[in-house]
Amino acid sequence: MSTSDAAKPGDEAPPGAPGTGENLCRACSGTGKVDTVSCPDCKGTGKVTTGIGGG
Repeated sequence: MSTSDAAKPGDEAPPGAPGTGENLCRACSGTGKVDTVSCPDCKGTGKVTTGIGGG
């Protein structure tokens, strides 16, 4: 498992879980930074795993 596939604090589900997909991180708006430091929610990637679809 690569670093980008590891769960991040902002993920709602594990990467690759059924019914999930990549989304922009809400904490940093997809920039990967909060102020001048790496975003703690997405670990600087700008992306998190969230649930998709209806239910």
